[in-house]
Amino acid sequence: MNENLQHRIRKYLLKALHFVALFIAMAIICVPGLWVVLNSFRPTVEIMAKPPVWIPNELNLDNYRAMFGAVGEGGVPVLQYFTNSLIVSVTSTLIAILVGMAGGYAFARYSFKGKAGIFIGLMLTRAVPGVSLSLPLFIVMAKTGLIDTHLGLILVYVALNVPFTIWLIDGFFRQVPIDLAEAAEIDGCTRWQAFWKVEFPVARAGVASAGIFAFLTSWNEYALASQLTRSTFSKTMPVGLRDFTSEFTINWGGMCALAVLMIIPALILTFIVQKHLIAGLTFGGVKG
Repeated sequence: MNENLQHRIRKYLLKALHFVALFIAMAIICVPGLWVVLNSFRPTVEIMAKPPVWIPNELNLDNYRAMFGAVGEGGVPVLQYFTNSLIVSVTSTLIAILVGMAGGYAFARYSFKGKAGIFIGLMLTRAVPGVSLSLPLFIVMAKTGLIDTHLGLILVYVALNVPFTIWLIDGFFRQVPIDLAEAAEIDGCTRWQAFWKVEFPVARAGVASAGIFAFLTSWNEYALASQLTRSTFSKTMPVGLRDFTSEFTINWGGMCALAVLMIIPALILTFIVQKHLIAGLTFGGVKG
């Protein structure tokens, strides 16, 4: 009886320690984001205070009103930056997913000469830091007249995302039993119908996961966008953060407000597809 009691006490203590550790880890992860959100509603005096003011004395919408040009500070073309980011991110993600599905399916289902070498070559491109590509990309884009255009940025993000989407989608299709497609073809489906009606529905959680990661990569990318965009009509939201800096000062409140606006679409997208994302991360349960 005493042993059972000790075992139960030990079990509850371990569970309590587990929750405490998770809480501390989540606090470390979430506190910077919460601090940014809080600063977007605080006056500059409190943001720059030393020692830091942990409990705000005043919360207002001045930073958001100033950002939209309602307080006489000129404003920042947030809607234009948001539109640019949306066009570039959504378009590049859709293209990357289509190419990734075709490439991933081909690597998963077919054998062809040089398959392993091509796949390794694609993966090695992910080992190259994006910043190191800024100069050659700038030269290429300048020669082709794509500097400061949506198309130029879309092509760059597609090139960055395609290797990752191919690798991820290839892994998911490898776990879909090929017998499913063969059975569908025996029942009268064409190869294309077997893919869309049988294989794709099983692997769509993985495709959704790849889409989320590709979108977030494009949405948050700064280094290349800062080199390849110049005007208001092509700058994305991360690049737009520089509008809050001047020679001697930085408008931290305005930067935090724009950062909050950047976070909201990513959170909404993740919330909408979270079921597919979780299913994609646990897709190994499919049996062959």
